[in-house]
Amino acid sequence: MMNMALYKREMKGSIKLLIIFGAIITLYVSVIISMYDPELMETLDSFVEVMPELMAAVGMKANAATLLGFMVSYLYGFILLIFPMIFCILRGNALIAKYVDKGSMALLTAAPVKRRVIAFTQMKVLVSGILLLVLYSTALELVCTGSGFPGELDVKGLFVVNGGLLCLHLFIGGICFLSSCLFSDTKYSVAFGAGIPIFMYVLQMLANVGGDAEKAKYFTFFTLFNPEGIIAGESGAFVSALMLLAGAAICYVLGIMIFDRKDLHI
Repeated sequence: MMNMALYKREMKGSIKLLIIFGAIITLYVSVIISMYDPELMETLDSFVEVMPELMAAVGMKANAATLLGFMVSYLYGFILLIFPMIFCILRGNALIAKYVDKGSMALLTAAPVKRRVIAFTQMKVLVSGILLLVLYSTALELVCTGSGFPGELDVKGLFVVNGGLLCLHLFIGGICFLSSCLFSDTKYSVAFGAGIPIFMYVLQMLANVGGDAEKAKYFTFFTLFNPEGIIAGESGAFVSALMLLAGAAICYVLGIMIFDRKDLHI
């Protein structure tokens, strides 16, 4: 079902982006985790109190009682959402729509390989990149917490939270992949593939601020990723993560079906 030669070539094309985003994540994760100090938590929380709406908009909350709670407050509302999302947007568009728009898809479809095999292979490239970013983030968090605060991290909780994070980014990747398969022009692929996740994140920021804007949470899929609920063992939080995973599967399957049947005009 997968073309290994195409997969290897496209994974090489992902390396540069993976290195760039990996470096950015390394910088932020290592610095933020190093700031954790139970005795200085009041000082850090004071920043939240000074700019409550701004900090709440990016998911940063005060009064974290544990190391994992601190990480969720300062990493999982912005850093670990935005950068993998940008990777999904950039890579998702480049795997299908960019080839069609430039006319390069003729080279791929001219080979004795079925369209659905090409689409499935490109999907695997995107999913592999997302998986690598989340796995790297998890390993980085383990190293940083293990070296700076040995024995203080709820490792099992971290794995479960990052499992939910993976479901979220697989869904975002699914939206980008579906848009790339649906549109032959990159401007439309990017408009929908990037526009939908970004718009949804803006709604989530509004919902985080609270007040009347909190109702925006009912219109964004980011609400389905609830790290605090996952840590607390809430069944609803796990169901929401599974909904994201199911949505991702639907988007990828639809993308492959659409690409297999569409008129490419090449």
